[in-house]
Amino acid sequence: MRTRNGEPINGAETDAAIVARVRAGDREAYAELVRRHAPTALRTASLLGAGPDAEDVVQEAFVKAYARLGTFRDGSPFRPWLLRIVTNETHNLHRGAGRRRAREQLAWARTERLLAEAEPLESALSSERREALIGTLRRLAERDRQVVVCRYLLGLDEAESAAVLGWPRGTVKSRLSRALRRLEAMLQEELHA
Repeated sequence: MRTRNGEPINGAETDAAIVARVRAGDREAYAELVRRHAPTALRTASLLGAGPDAEDVVQEAFVKAYARLGTFRDGSPFRPWLLRIVTNETHNLHRGAGRRRAREQLAWARTERLLAEAEPLESALSSERREALIGTLRRLAERDRQVVVCRYLLGLDEAESAAVLGWPRGTVKSRLSRALRRLEAMLQEELHA
């Protein structure tokens, strides 16, 4: 079992200790970081629009994280740092405008499946409301969608969301507020149409 920052409970080795081992030359220790954080990285890539390329994005992110481990600041949580790399790799995937539309459609289909499997969301929303939410999320501007995904679908706190998105914490807070107002207004229109 782990805390939100990926730090283990019950005396297991912390991410910081594993990073120190990797920096000391223990390449095999990096596999433990991959095992710990791959599910969250894959979910992040999927929810940010990587679609069927999510696994490739995550693999590339882990390779880049390993190469950049020397730039990782001691004492910082590993997960937000890694998820920022995943976010950047997802953005790199979407640089081509023509391919972007097709990938977003596939990503949202996968997101719908992920959301349908999420127990808390499943119990909180009826199928109709869930479909309305997914459709409305799809129509949000990319930055609005990113902040909502980080905070509510990935369950990241403000600091983690700021690290993942590369924004100041205050920007996360203000954009989230505006995004939620837009989302609510759009949902109201959709539900009353």
